[in-house]
Amino acid sequence: QVQLVESGGGLVQPGGSLRLSCAASGFTLPYYGIGWFRQAPGKEREGVLCINSSGGSTYYVDSVKGRFTISRDNAKNTVYLQMNSLKPEDTAVYYCARATYGCSRYGSRYDPWGQGTPVTVSS
Repeated sequence: QVQLVESGGGLVQPGGSLRLSCAASGFTLPYYGIGWFRQAPGKEREGVLCINSSGGSTYYVDSVKGRFTISRDNAKNTVYLQMNSLKPEDTAVYYCARATYGCSRYGSRYDPWGQGTPVTVSS
């Protein structure tokens, strides 16, 4: 069964850090790009960044550049999203998803999706 499971979300103060994990099963992770998306309350889902099969990353949100990084550990079948200097506007449910044909900012080009992990940045 092809599956993605996110973990690592939680409540953090502004300026803090979190590392989200996306554990993959049922497919060979190195062959696929993996994207991270987020959906804030009352807003549409947006692509945040993606790591391709070669390990290169693409950012889709300018505000996270310099603060968020994406990495993958193929041996552990896991992709990570390291989030530093978190801001209240980063509050959202974060999802990882497998790219169908390669990294893209459009969610329609990803399948399957994880169940999401909530991140709340608040003092």
